[in-house]
This record gives sequence, C-alpha cells and structure tokens, in this order.
Amino acid sequence: MNLKDKILTGKRVSFDEALTLYDIDLFDLGDLADNIRKKMHGKKTYFNINRHINPTNVCADVCKFCAYSATRKNPNQYTMTHEQIMDIVKDIDSRGIKEVHIVSAHNPNTGLEWYLEIFKKIKTAYPHLHIKALTAAEVDFLSREYGKSYEEILDLMVENGVDSMPGGGAEIFDEKVRDFICKGKVTSDQWLDIHQKWHERGKKSNVTMLFGHVESRANRIDHMMRIRELQDVTGGFNCFIPLVYQTENNYLTIKEPLTANEILRTMAISRIVLDNVPNLKAYWVTSTINLALVAQEFGANDLDGTIEKESINSAAGAKSANGVDLDELVGVIKNSGFTPVERDSLYNEIKVW
Repeated sequence: MNLKDKILTGKRVSFDEALTLYDIDLFDLGDLADNIRKKMHGKKTYFNINRHINPTNVCADVCKFCAYSATRKNPNQYTMTHEQIMDIVKDIDSRGIKEVHIVSAHNPNTGLEWYLEIFKKIKTAYPHLHIKALTAAEVDFLSREYGKSYEEILDLMVENGVDSMPGGGAEIFDEKVRDFICKGKVTSDQWLDIHQKWHERGKKSNVTMLFGHVESRANRIDHMMRIRELQDVTGGFNCFIPLVYQTENNYLTIKEPLTANEILRTMAISRIVLDNVPNLKAYWVTSTINLALVAQEFGANDLDGTIEKESINSAAGAKSANGVDLDELVGVIKNSGFTPVERDSLYNEIKVW
C-alpha cells in the first residue's frame, strides 16, 4: 500500500512517512488533510468569543524568540493590578464573552498567591466564565520559584477556578533547539509531564508548536509524534496549534519569515499525523486571518476567536493587538465557503451561524 492510500484508509503514519510528506505536491497534500478534516468536522470552522489578558511582561527568563518580555529589548515593564484585571473581566462579561485566557511572563515579583487570588476572584464573581490560564512553562516556573511540586501547583489551580490550560511553552520539543532558543525554560519532558498530570485530573488542555525559526522539518515531526504518544495515553488535548514564529524585535534574527507554502504544508501534515487530536487550529494571530482561512482547506478546523486584545505576538510583529470583530470573523468564514460555528472552550457547539 502506498502512503497516499494508507492515509486515505485512516492508517497511522510513521515518523519517516510523515517527513516525506513535505516533499509531495502541495495540493495533493492539502487534499489528504482536507479529506480527514471533512470526515471529522465537515465544513465547520470553529471559533470562540474570548478575551486574552496578559497581566505582566516582567520575566525571569530570556528566551531568544520573545519580543514580549520586558527584561531585554522591551523597556516598558508593566504588572496589572487585580482591580485592573477585574475591570476588564467585568466589561467582557457584560458583552457576552465566555472565555478569559490569562497568560503572561514569568514574573518573580508577583507571587504565587497573586495568580491564585485573581483566578478565585474571577470565578467567584463570574462562575459561568471559563478560565484558561497558565502555560506549562508558567507552572514549571511557579513550581521552582515556590518550592512546590507540579501536582501541588495544578491542584491549587483547580481549587482556585482554572478550567483548562493553554498550550503555550511547548515551542519545539527537541532539546538542542530548546537549549538555543529558550535555555533554562521548562524542558520538553517536563512540559509533557505537566500536561499529563493535568489530564489525569480530568482537565483538558491545548498544545502548541512554534515553528519557522531554527528548527528543522524533522524537529517538527518529532514534536507531533510526542504529542500523539501522550494523547494515546490521556486523550486530554483538545487542540493542536502550530504557531508561526514572528520575526520582529527579538534575538533570533531570522531574516525571512516562513512562506505560505511551508506553513500550509506543516498544517496539513499536522492533521495527518495527529489522528488522535480532534482539532487543529490555524491561529490567525500568527498566520494572518487570510492564510488561516486558506488553512481551513489544508486540515485546520479552528481559528481561535475574537481575542480583543493580544500583547505577546503583536510585540513581535503580528497584526493582532486589537483582535478581530465578531461580525467580520463570521463574514470571512462564510465567504471562504465554511460554516462558522461558535464553540465554548471545550469545543461544545454554542451557535451555528
């Protein structure tokens, strides 16, 4: 059986087979991924009505790819007060937003209780709001900073109202690459361990992959394979999110961003390899809304959401600082030939437009 037939019949591909997919015709590859997408989701494209809050940019780490941290190139340090955060949450709740996504830098000055208290305040005042918060990198930082085990940190998150974890901090799992781009940050094994422990608590999470910097194609496939292996064990990943590296204002000095061809190939291969992860997100923040819509024909079935305010990727050049209007998002999905479906954070359908 040739590789194309193997994929069409739903059989799992190996590492070497996945790597060879980069060399086949782009549109043939897209057709293979689209076939899987249609079997799983039809023509539905999911999004949620959400708000990102990035409470602080003060960071103990010095990742070379980051333009958000205030410890190096960005001299404009800030740390939001709980009152400022609650004002934002009050506003978004009044407008029907259903998820608050809280991710920030590794601030050694705020304290573990600072995080836990704001989660509790939000959940107490707005119990219906879904709190997605703290990447595995943040969990690892808090664990080291405050002498607590991963289990203790995760249990405290649950006790104080965190509903699910985002997928950030995964970057690329290859340790040689990590050593170059984010030395001292959570390791790949630690990242996977934290998410496994989170899943064992009956909670869901996402998983990302930052690509388009110094990693190889083989590094990307290795990353996907490790995700697939853990998903076989826990089933806890809702969504895979390939994040396109942003080239501005950081220390990696990658001169040329990835081509659309390479981005779409990686999206399609992700859909083929990750046969056990139900959703593939073309995160419009890092790929632009137009390319994210094209990616819906290369295996992706999700765009993230309205976001409203985004600080991390926009600091590196992404055009995402002010989110996207709901009516505009619904309109461009329809105009691209897909059915817009508003979802909650766990992919339960709320409204089919």
